[in-house]
Amino acid sequence: MAYALLILGLFLWVAAHAFKRVAPERRAAMGDSGKGPVALILFASLVLMIIGYRWTDAADFAAAPDFFRHINNLLMLIAIYMLSPAPKRGKLLKGMRHPMLTGFSLWAISHLLVNWDPASILLFGVLLVWAIVTAQVINRAEPEWTPPPAGTYAKDAMFLAGSVVLLLIIGWIHGLLGYYPFPG
Repeated sequence: MAYALLILGLFLWVAAHAFKRVAPERRAAMGDSGKGPVALILFASLVLMIIGYRWTDAADFAAAPDFFRHINNLLMLIAIYMLSPAPKRGKLLKGMRHPMLTGFSLWAISHLLVNWDPASILLFGVLLVWAIVTAQVINRAEPEWTPPPAGTYAKDAMFLAGSVVLLLIIGWIHGLLGYYPFPG
């Protein structure tokens, strides 16, 4: 049952995101009123993925080496930074076409480094493939792209500091849930 919920959640996530690309006329015809149903489907997909993941048996295929936690935390910090407004308002990532999808990919990779159980491999593996394929689909559909104007290094520093704080909060919440991301 747990894996069925996890797979259904993953399916809904991919389907909701692919709807705009697979049926652009239909999605465009929905206009702004289509945002609500898509948001509800995405919310349902997250709930199903979380419940399905939490209910699975957490038997690892093997134990990840301890130093992978350090790599995980560094990748998570970079992912959080890339998912922040920094790419549009800062200067460091100017010219990067898909910073959010790249950050999402780093998030998935970082979790695959430290979670070697079947549910994690399924969840984070599918989401990693989704992010990579989505970037490729966008590039093919919209080959012309103009980078946003460069922001400032001060904005980069501000979003990096915010990313560190957010990483600590996320780590604390993970600890409350029984997952300890910080070595020690």
